[in-house]
Amino acid sequence: MLEFENVSKSFWTGTRRKVILDRVSFRVELGRSLGVLAPNGTGKTTLINMMAGLEKPDEGVIRRECRVSFPMGFTGGVVGKLSALENARYIANIYGMDPDYIEAYCKWLCGLGEYFDQPLATYSSGMRARFTFSLMLALDFDMYLIDEGMPATTDVEFNEKAGSILKERLRTTTLVIVSHSPSVLEKFALQAAVLLDGQLYMFDSLEEAKQLYDYETQG
Repeated sequence: MLEFENVSKSFWTGTRRKVILDRVSFRVELGRSLGVLAPNGTGKTTLINMMAGLEKPDEGVIRRECRVSFPMGFTGGVVGKLSALENARYIANIYGMDPDYIEAYCKWLCGLGEYFDQPLATYSSGMRARFTFSLMLALDFDMYLIDEGMPATTDVEFNEKAGSILKERLRTTTLVIVSHSPSVLEKFALQAAVLLDGQLYMFDSLEEAKQLYDYETQG
């Protein structure tokens, strides 16, 4: 279970205070994947980073009673001067998992060949995305976080292999995905929410969420 209780978050932009969340409370239960619709610029990445524990709320409490992943494509947790091999073993130790297994799994899935032994600082954004995606799947979380704004890979073979693994994983795990596009969410979400003006409006279905989202963004 992932729970926000009276959580507030805002930023000073230099000219005004931008409110992301204003005393928001909601809960994501395991087995009930959640899609969050939010127009660009409303704080999708901030919300998903708070779920992962990468950003702290200004006020309120965030509870994680399950293993919550870092956002898919997030590269802040890896070290650029280390190779993929070294990063895989380093992260495995942090999570208390077998470094040999995590190394082998990542090497098999990301398909970087000889680059697996090279520093991540030498990688393209697509190569880094392939490695961090592979690392996230290797760690086997209860709840996976996806921010559509994160760097993505255009490698077709990798996308097919990793996508197949993620689809299988979602049969027994939970997904939270934030996007500005309803069509992206309909493939995954059993319930949906809309992030607008610092509030998160929860709905039992994506169709209900789309009605509010379309009214606010197109009306």
